[in-house]
Amino acid sequence: MLSALIFDVDGTLADTEDAHRRAFNAAFDEAGLPWHWHTTLYARLLDVAGGRERLLHYWRMVDPGGAGSRAAADTIAAVHAIKTRRYAALAGSLPLRPGVASLIAEARAAGIALALATTTTPANVDALLRAALGANWRLLFAAVCDGATPGAKKPAPDVYITTLAALGVRPAACLAIEDSANGLQAARAAGIPTIVTPTAYTRGQPFDAALAVLAQPGDLATLRRWHAHPLSQVA
Repeated sequence: MLSALIFDVDGTLADTEDAHRRAFNAAFDEAGLPWHWHTTLYARLLDVAGGRERLLHYWRMVDPGGAGSRAAADTIAAVHAIKTRRYAALAGSLPLRPGVASLIAEARAAGIALALATTTTPANVDALLRAALGANWRLLFAAVCDGATPGAKKPAPDVYITTLAALGVRPAACLAIEDSANGLQAARAAGIPTIVTPTAYTRGQPFDAALAVLAQPGDLATLRRWHAHPLSQVA
């Protein structure tokens, strides 16, 4: 029986990735860095979870010798803080992906617990969901695990393991909803059946371990059928 839905945030609840890309580029301009992440490059950089980690990875690509310096670490911290501020200004205008709001309402009405398992920062989660779901959005979720949650970031399963502990449910009684191969790998490593709803940035990634790959999560009845009959399929 399906007891809980666990959502990733970026790309899953809302199509946020291009807003993140634009916020990074605005931060580079503000910090005086001669960097620009175009869409093709950013799609590759999304293989690295976490904004600070993504910045360090890119620095290692363009300046391997300087990436490990104290100056680089200080610059990354400063740029990430600017980027977070810039993203917050954009997030208020981002809608939830089709079907997400109705699915949340259906699950709550059916007594199914909701949770978030994301590696994005608490500030980014709040900026998005405050605008999309209201100031009291946290009350909708039985557990919120984000970038401040201890442990390794996706594709490691740490954030999902913590979420399961907070919910007090077995992995098999849950369904994770993700948009990327990293997220799918993290959820499956925690033993959670997973639906993938890819974005333009993640479409084409390997999703063989998913129950299904869907354009949008669909209604609760659809997800219950996938959960009850776990046959991997692309729909």
